[in-house]
Amino acid sequence: MRLSRLLRSCVEPCCLRLPGVGLVLALAGCASYAPQPLGTGQGAAEVGQLVAPTAAMPLPALATHRFDPSDGLDATEVAMLAVANSPDLRVKRGALGIARAQAFAAGLLPDPQLTFGEDFPRHGGPGLGNAFNLGLSEDVTALLTRSSRRAAARAQADQVNLDLLWAEWQTVAQARLLFDQVLNLRAQQARLTSEQAALAQVTPYIQAALNAGNLSYDSASAGLNAAADVRRQLADNAVALHQADSDLHGLLGLAAGAPLDLVGPPYQAVPTPAQVRQALDDLPKRRPDLLALQAGYASQEAKLRAAVLAQFPALTIGVNTARDTSAVYTHGFSIGLTLPLFDRNRGNIAIERATRQQLKDDYEARVLATRNDMQRLLADLATLEQRRSALAAHVQQLDDASRAAETSWRSGLLDWPTWLAIRSSTLSADLELLAVQQEQAKQSIALEALLGNTALGEPGSSAPAQAPTP
Repeated sequence: MRLSRLLRSCVEPCCLRLPGVGLVLALAGCASYAPQPLGTGQGAAEVGQLVAPTAAMPLPALATHRFDPSDGLDATEVAMLAVANSPDLRVKRGALGIARAQAFAAGLLPDPQLTFGEDFPRHGGPGLGNAFNLGLSEDVTALLTRSSRRAAARAQADQVNLDLLWAEWQTVAQARLLFDQVLNLRAQQARLTSEQAALAQVTPYIQAALNAGNLSYDSASAGLNAAADVRRQLADNAVALHQADSDLHGLLGLAAGAPLDLVGPPYQAVPTPAQVRQALDDLPKRRPDLLALQAGYASQEAKLRAAVLAQFPALTIGVNTARDTSAVYTHGFSIGLTLPLFDRNRGNIAIERATRQQLKDDYEARVLATRNDMQRLLADLATLEQRRSALAAHVQQLDDASRAAETSWRSGLLDWPTWLAIRSSTLSADLELLAVQQEQAKQSIALEALLGNTALGEPGSSAPAQAPTP
């Protein structure tokens, strides 16, 4: 009776005041709406408009590097800009905001339900009046599973946060790779341009000999085809350079026409065997993607616990007060109980358990694939280094032979077809050396990204890609 009187004394005045003070209190904590227009998506017109705060950098090598775009961008500065301004990372940071909001929502208590009804006598009579009923109830089952839901949502937010960190690491690797690729393609473009200029010297001799009838087209085809082949390679390389430059602009959030001054050597840091062994030993403790999978597995464990708890009968408890048409007041309580006869949440439990097994298998497969990839990349880098060393010596020999052949040709001691054949071999070897250097950079950057090692060295640990001397 004391509870009933308390409920009546509290609820009835509230109902009377609801259109006034009660409504104000109910709306006091409500969120407000404000429109947010879409952007233009044009990108920055110049690098000076972008910022790369060191405090937001995910790697120590970036956080301690001085950012000064006024003298051009080196490999590390490009990576810093990519982390700070990549449009794809902005989208992933938005996903992190959603996950955090979901974690906040999972921790909120369920709102109690207030019910009110009123009955009107169809035929009036003495002593009859309007009847009403008023009740207040709460879902107890939602309270029982709240801790599991909160744990699942928090682990899910941790997973999204770690996925974002892994995406930042991958963006750093992509920025370094595009930096190297642009520099390498520019070196190839310079080498082909110099070759085109050199071949332009022999074209007048060939054309004059053809006009004088001293040379047939079959004999002149070597010289004509050499120039045409260089023009073709120049065009193909220019297209590849345009694509790499466009990809780098997009990664940095720059407009297509924004000038981009790249300076310094390409990034290439090959880990030592000791660093690889150390990284393999503590790989699951350091790699953000593996830590993200662990957080996802923890979230799924919490979801499975919540599903198991939800198999018990759903319980709703409430209190109520009522008045009939004879002005007789009654006070009581209500209990709602779901009878676990058919469902018992068995379907959801089976789904959550199967999902947990899938996540477990996914994690173990990722670790195994990472270890195998690391070993493969190490073997590839060793092979590429042997190839580069042998090719560099071969290029040096061909460069010397090409310079000697040009001297002999200009002195009239060597015919131009032989000179062209030597130049063609030299050009092919020079371009092959640049391609091998680019492949080395690609593999070393991929290995560092897999290792997750933040102390493999700064850019410049190997010679920069330069156009060999024609």
